[in-house]
Amino acid sequence: MSFKNLLSLIFLSLLLAITDGSHAQGVLKTGADQTDKYLPLLQGKRVGVVANPTTIIGKKHLVDSLLLRGVNIVKAFGPEHGFRGNASAGIKVGDETDEATGIKIVSLYGKKRKPAPEDLADVDLMIFDIQDVGCRFYTYINVLRDVMEACAENGKPLLILDRPNPNGYLIDGPILDMRLKSGIGQFPIPMTHGMTIGEFAGMINGEGWIPGGLKADITVIPVANYNHNMEYVLPVKPSPNLNTQQSIMLYPALCLFEGTIVSQGRGTMMPFSVLGAPLLKGKYKFNFTPKSIKGMAETPLHQDQACYGMDLRKYDISKIRKTGRIPIEWMIELYQAYPAKDKFFDRSQSKQMGNIDYLAGVYEFRKQIEAGVSAEEIRKSWEPGLSRYKEMRKKYLLYE
Repeated sequence: MSFKNLLSLIFLSLLLAITDGSHAQGVLKTGADQTDKYLPLLQGKRVGVVANPTTIIGKKHLVDSLLLRGVNIVKAFGPEHGFRGNASAGIKVGDETDEATGIKIVSLYGKKRKPAPEDLADVDLMIFDIQDVGCRFYTYINVLRDVMEACAENGKPLLILDRPNPNGYLIDGPILDMRLKSGIGQFPIPMTHGMTIGEFAGMINGEGWIPGGLKADITVIPVANYNHNMEYVLPVKPSPNLNTQQSIMLYPALCLFEGTIVSQGRGTMMPFSVLGAPLLKGKYKFNFTPKSIKGMAETPLHQDQACYGMDLRKYDISKIRKTGRIPIEWMIELYQAYPAKDKFFDRSQSKQMGNIDYLAGVYEFRKQIEAGVSAEEIRKSWEPGLSRYKEMRKKYLLYE
């Protein structure tokens, strides 16, 4: 063989190596997408699935896909917003039957928050597959713990199909003061925890966060080719009011405003990407008017009133990625601009307002904003708890 022909053969071999799929090894694949790794675990089992609209294989719902593959799904469990995602935020959801499949759906956002023993009596194995966005006040990590507790109590194994955390690079905020434990804060973690659902499940077990010292029997199917610094664009909105990638990335900062008189855009098609209030007229030119929107915000704060404030739809998210910090400067600015400062955090004005102490997770944050403390000084007060959490987190990481 001539040297020229040898070079041609080597080139052809390299080309085939690229096109035969080996090059595709770097493609991100969610746990659910890797059916070859978990379908054998489901054979001959009666399966229960904790799911919502983010529970997909490709573009099809996981439940629909598994049924087509012959998996015996006997029951589904739906969290906030429901199994198919038809309920508004905070709206209680009842048990129902899924119209598409005829499967019974047990609500975990109605009369109960965790599966009861009778719900699991005819289940051999549970699957948990829900997209999270990496925030303490985003309630799906609470659902995870409750499901793990139920599985531990009833001797049921739990299969977790992991998904990327779009805010996985961000570990920031004060550690929850457990005196403020509530439905929007269950764990002694910062506002953004920097973990996937699979990793967080390991932390729940490892840190003893299931009552009675119980540990769930969990198996995690990790995301392939993922690391925490990757930019991940969600293929499905994780909840009705996180309807754009920008809103998902701004959610850690803007959700804090649910504890103020400032609207975060609920009642518009741009929630969690704008901020405003009627009394800020004259301070800002940009404005929006919240309306009742079924399935998103049916009685939004400042309904039918023009709200003036900030348009963050084109805010450069890379600034947050570079600093690794939640921009609390917006809270400081709007508080200073608001003419009726005694009303800024006053919940008595509206049923839609949350409690800023519970959202921030500490009593000091509101007091610091009112006292004019700088963002840098506020961040210093989050230490050394934040550094201790980062060190503890390392024990449970599945990804770089």
